[in-house]
Amino acid sequence: MKQVLQDARSGEITVQEVPAPQLLPGCVLVRIAASLVSAGTERASAQFARKSLLQKAQSRPDLVRDVISKVQRDGIFSAIQAVRSRLDQPQSPGYSSAGTVIAVGEAVTDLQPGDRVACAGAGFAVHAEVACVPRLLVARIPANPISGNDVPFDEAAFATLGAVALHGIRTSEAKLGDTVAVIGLGLLGQLTVQLLKAAGCRVLGMDIDPSRADLARQLGADAAVGSASAFRDLCVETSHGAGVDAVLITAETASSDPVNLAGAIARDRAIVVAVGTVGMDIERKAYYEKELDFRISRSYGPGRYDAAYEQKGRDYPIGYVRWTETRNMEAFVRFLAEKKVDVGALITHRFSIERAQSAYDLITGKSREPFLGVVIQYSESEGEARTLALVPEQTADTPRAQFASATGASVGLLGAGVFAAGTLVPAMKAATNTTLVAVCAATGSHAQHAGRKFGFRYCTTDESKIIQDPGVNTVVIATRHHLHAQQVLAALAAGKHVFCEKPLCLSEQELQWIISAYSGIAARRPALMIGFNRRFAPMAVRMKSFLASTSEPLALHYR
Repeated sequence: MKQVLQDARSGEITVQEVPAPQLLPGCVLVRIAASLVSAGTERASAQFARKSLLQKAQSRPDLVRDVISKVQRDGIFSAIQAVRSRLDQPQSPGYSSAGTVIAVGEAVTDLQPGDRVACAGAGFAVHAEVACVPRLLVARIPANPISGNDVPFDEAAFATLGAVALHGIRTSEAKLGDTVAVIGLGLLGQLTVQLLKAAGCRVLGMDIDPSRADLARQLGADAAVGSASAFRDLCVETSHGAGVDAVLITAETASSDPVNLAGAIARDRAIVVAVGTVGMDIERKAYYEKELDFRISRSYGPGRYDAAYEQKGRDYPIGYVRWTETRNMEAFVRFLAEKKVDVGALITHRFSIERAQSAYDLITGKSREPFLGVVIQYSESEGEARTLALVPEQTADTPRAQFASATGASVGLLGAGVFAAGTLVPAMKAATNTTLVAVCAATGSHAQHAGRKFGFRYCTTDESKIIQDPGVNTVVIATRHHLHAQQVLAALAAGKHVFCEKPLCLSEQELQWIISAYSGIAARRPALMIGFNRRFAPMAVRMKSFLASTSEPLALHYR
């Protein structure tokens, strides 16, 4: 399948062929029809990638603190290895898309293949022909209740951004009849204006681009202007001198001007909400004298950044958390179906996946062309192949048995994380009589990157492909710990040698299964080795030698 990838060092955007992702438990596999390019988030990501290491450190001191902590915990060489691995791995941009469910994972009971859905989440709703998305980051797209017409996929692809706007409005506590100011009328601001009008508010908008102020008026704003001074006058006049009831800042700028403008136009004890990324050098006087409540809206709502919610599917009870990020997405696509929000008017550009580079040229300013909503569209091709050949003589579907070595190790690697890529694979590549045949990872971009970087013959997201491949005689397991036991059992059943990075398993029951499986192999048993690497550490070898001649009991203190 085709996927948009971004080089972490240069910010360069490419469209590459990668294997389709693996369907994970609690997730759905979606054939994407359209995805939204975020002019704010993705432009910032591209600009950050182009910076030097020093510039990256200056703009992201939080990452510097993480590296320092890594050095203190694991040492300088381990930290350098982790940073290099992070910079080598291509990024998968995108976080808002829509398409059709083609498969559902274990524990997903309320969706089925054929359902039309909107998808969210960085790292999940990526710009790719097929995506694996956790259930709670997916919202079913309803049809229009009157006409029965379906919401177009390119409009449903705005669901994530719509949920961000909805959560910002909820954070502002805007109520029916309130006068609400919206500063910044880009995509997020335009959606916020329409949702506020749907909620029965009087809406005043401001953007330094007069054309966006004009568009906001067309889409329902009671008034919109193009300068801060005119906006102050408008808010004073409309509120009869009292000030507005709430301010939503949906701009993106390093300047603190929007925050301080909000303080000037707000009424006594009003709520100011920063939805966009803005400077927060707040002038105390206005906020103190009016006792303003300044809040920051966190993305699409409760559940965001909570791995237990997003990745493990632990929903919050509706009686305690009415509007989670999932329910915000569902509410927004309902607004789309009921024609209460006009997204079509916000789409200025559509690009096919093959021309995705042009979309990024547009949002980063290379094209010097005005834009607002930028959508990537995908063909209806299957795009579900989970194996990709990386050498000319190798076919993706029929790996050649002659790659297996009679005397050495022909390796199939399960898992392409930091430890595998930084430690295991370089050691295997340097060893004699070792052939790197195949690599498997849950996401196609990771599998493809590791395959090309280390010279594997093919990459895949289907572990059974490697385990059943006659060209592989040794399976190296470096996946998440809870997967080790089942993968060891499958590899042994296929007659493969197994190297399993610790731990071998997570329970006594799993250990008994492995012992039984290994003992039950009647023919020549394959080797089964666990990666307890401390036995080979120089200090461990020296201690073993030092104590070899000792026969009496010893009391040892180990740190």
